[in-house]
Amino acid sequence: MIEFQNIKKVYADGTEALNNFSLKINEGELVTLIGPSGCGKTTTMKMINRLIEPTDGMIYINEMAINDYNIHELRWNIGYVLQEIALFPHMTIEENIAIVPDMKKWKRQDIRKRTNELLDMVGLDPSVYRQRKPSELSGGEQQRVGVIRALAADPDIILMDEPFSAIDPISREQLQRDIRKLQQEIRKTIVFVTHDMDEALALGDHVCLMKEGRIVQVDTPQQLVLNPKTDFVKDFIGERRSPWQTAIDVIADQTASHIISASAYTENAFPGHGTYMIKNEQNKFVGAVIDGQRTDDVVTLANHLSLDEATDILQENNQSIFPVLKNDHLVGILTYKDVVAHLKRETARQDGVIW
Repeated sequence: MIEFQNIKKVYADGTEALNNFSLKINEGELVTLIGPSGCGKTTTMKMINRLIEPTDGMIYINEMAINDYNIHELRWNIGYVLQEIALFPHMTIEENIAIVPDMKKWKRQDIRKRTNELLDMVGLDPSVYRQRKPSELSGGEQQRVGVIRALAADPDIILMDEPFSAIDPISREQLQRDIRKLQQEIRKTIVFVTHDMDEALALGDHVCLMKEGRIVQVDTPQQLVLNPKTDFVKDFIGERRSPWQTAIDVIADQTASHIISASAYTENAFPGHGTYMIKNEQNKFVGAVIDGQRTDDVVTLANHLSLDEATDILQENNQSIFPVLKNDHLVGILTYKDVVAHLKRETARQDGVIW
């Protein structure tokens, strides 16, 4: 979908922002760019919609060089969400959302329909919010509008430049949940710049960790945490992270001891005690066997949940084993034993610091 090939960027004052930067982002994937200040992550993102041009190298979208696109059509097909929400204060919320669809000559009834759909999608009642001005909304509500404005013309790509860093912590956590939910529904290709490691790990299908204009490691959040390739990666993730903020698919038991295939399941094979999760040939979760009885009445956990969030669910339910799912696919199971083992391991790793 988006491919950077050997990108180099040197500014007029001699500052080298990127050097030998190569990265491929697949369609429908959310990739987070993170690293120390000045590492080149915002420069990288702004090259996608040609706000910044590379000194050398090439960027492709759908295997076509971005310089071969009409620049206006390129940008119309790329939504952009900034830290500074940048809603036009003299316009209503509906008018703000309609800016790009208006430019693309959408019909008025189609714009109204799209506006209502998007406001509903982020929990803002269209009948209440459509005619309000930005000054009548809270910071979190304004940022929600900023996000859906970027989605208004149904672009293939969304760029998000530290969109939640100016929001209070409670609103920020809610907005992160909104983005995860939205991405499950819309499956856009999203490039998300952040300086917050917890946010990068919580949101990214892949995380691109950068240093001094180069990629240090690109990996899934799980592999980045479990298998850091350098001391820099280990340190950057390391001490600033509470074990309670670890995503549960890092903690989940991925062995097959409590997982069976649908084809292997028969009532005679599992007549006794115990709990087993069932997956089909596509690795999708299709139910459970509890004490010999097949059931679909099982509480599941989304893989991106933090341990803190997941523990609340564990405490509210009497299940002994919880399936961990990513887009309906079974990636492992979580038990209290897994939680305790993780906390003990992290406590020991942190040289005796008790969380």
